[in-house]
Amino acid sequence: MDLSKVKKILVIRLDRIGDVLLSTPVLSNLRREFRQAYIAVMVSPYSKDIVEGNPNINEVIIYDKKGREKSWFSTIRFALDLKKKNFDLAIILHPTNRSHLIPFLAGIKMRVGYDRKLSFLLTKKIPHSKQLGQMHERDYCLDMLSQLGLKTESQMPFMPIKEESEIWADRILASFNVDLKKDNIVAMHPGASCPSKRWPTEYFATLAKSLIKDRKVKIAVVAASDNEQFARQLVGSLDSESVIDLVEKTNISELASILKRSSLFISNDSGPVHIASAVGVPVISIFGRNQAGLSPLRWGPLGKKDKIMHKDVGCDVCLAHDCKKDFLCLRSINPQEVIELAKSLL
Repeated sequence: MDLSKVKKILVIRLDRIGDVLLSTPVLSNLRREFRQAYIAVMVSPYSKDIVEGNPNINEVIIYDKKGREKSWFSTIRFALDLKKKNFDLAIILHPTNRSHLIPFLAGIKMRVGYDRKLSFLLTKKIPHSKQLGQMHERDYCLDMLSQLGLKTESQMPFMPIKEESEIWADRILASFNVDLKKDNIVAMHPGASCPSKRWPTEYFATLAKSLIKDRKVKIAVVAASDNEQFARQLVGSLDSESVIDLVEKTNISELASILKRSSLFISNDSGPVHIASAVGVPVISIFGRNQAGLSPLRWGPLGKKDKIMHKDVGCDVCLAHDCKKDFLCLRSINPQEVIELAKSLL
């Protein structure tokens, strides 16, 4: 594949915020290799804050599979509109049928992706082995560039910070009587995409109460609408004077600004973990499932001070949300262990 004449590059990643954020080192590496190229990123609407403002790209293209482009007809129309942009190279970092179909219909001559999901539409297929969890997701993404013969450097994910989010964060924290010169904020995210990733909410409550009592911290509880139930339980269990209730109150950019002002972030394995890590906040990430493709090796935070809590309870096969052991892997992580780790980081 001759990349010498590439002038316009489209990077496609249509899954969740953490996945997109872990892909951002691809953008900085591409910019170093193609200094004069026009680089665009195609993401889902809920991931746009992850890439808007990234200095290594020229354009963010939104593809809304659940909304505007839900039907196949609208997807074809989207691809035909994309064709007008005349991209030379498409790099598809996560294999889906639509991710492979769109650049094909858009007439992009060089289409690189994994050998899964309509992969016959690609011009270069990379073997897919992510389910083996042999390296970090960031490095799997960078490996795709290596497979193209490009030099890569393992860099931290980049999260842009918007000025309006910074102003909002200062204002909302002031409304909770937070003095950033005196108060230490410990942010907590008790939700996750699957029960097999959720440390018990009562464990989070025990942890929060201990840190409030012993370290006089303020607890910022963050969660989107899909995890509102667990976050509300945590907020309700704490003294109102010590809790900053930000449940369903932040977008992705505003969340980054809140985490940037925190002394520590404690969370289940989820996208906000990587946002916190990207903005330089120490993280404790709690993992449950003992499955190679979902392990801390592949999905753990990348910061130098970041820590992982994970227990192997002897499961040969992880049944995920159909667990027959009442999520023993998560319940085996004792709150006191996390309390001591949190205190050491504070």
